[in-house]
Formats: sequence, structure tokens, C-alpha cells
Amino acid sequence: MTRHATGTFEITDWTEMATDKREGATITRVRLTKAFKGDLEGSSTTEILTVATDAGPAAYTGIEHVEGALGGRSGTFVLQHSAGSENGEQWMRWLIVPTSGTGELTGLRGEGRIIVEDGRHSFVLDYELG
Repeated sequence: MTRHATGTFEITDWTEMATDKREGATITRVRLTKAFKGDLEGSSTTEILTVATDAGPAAYTGIEHVEGALGGRSGTFVLQHSAGSENGEQWMRWLIVPTSGTGELTGLRGEGRIIVEDGRHSFVLDYELG
């Protein structure tokens, strides 16, 4: 049975670890932490690689380790990020890494997306527990 989770998150730390500037693009490695509220209550640590061009932010990819409770079940899991933007349109997707769930979240699978409106971050996550 597919379950639907929604909520918000706040970025609590953003630390740029390394930057590589070259003609056409700047790639930056970032470590960030988040606090989640809603159907997912907890925190996470994320490592991302961002790409910026002369037109602005263009893409990022990353891995996020989440610890907390999803739908009232406690444990940890890992999210794989895929995101980009072009002509003012942006998309940010999550994939729950299969076999990454622990505790009461063992067997967790699914996917979701991040929504940014007026500087606030929210999420939608569709998932199944094995």
C-alpha cells in the first residue's frame, strides 16, 4: 500500500566544502543539515554537488541520510537527490535508496519531490514499507 507524506523542512546549516570554477560552470561541494516537520519528524545530513552557470543555479545531485520518524515509525533511510532548473522552471526529486531503511523503516521504498515557494521548503513523499 502506497502512503503519502507531506511536511516542511528547514536548512539548519550550509557549509561549502570545495569549489571548482571553470569556463561555463562552477561546481561546489556542500554539506548541509536539515530539520523536518510534518509526516516526517527528524533531521538529516546531506552532501550535494551543485552546478551554477552564468544563468544561475543549474543542477544538483546528492545523498541525504535521514534519521527520525516517518508516519510514526522510527529509523533511518537514505535519499538520492536529482534536481535542475532551466528558464525559471525547477525540479527537485528524491528517490529512497532501496535497502537503506533501518529500524521500523526497514524495507522502505519510494520517491518524492521538494517544493520551494517564497523561500520555504516543503516536500511530498510517496512510499511503501515492505
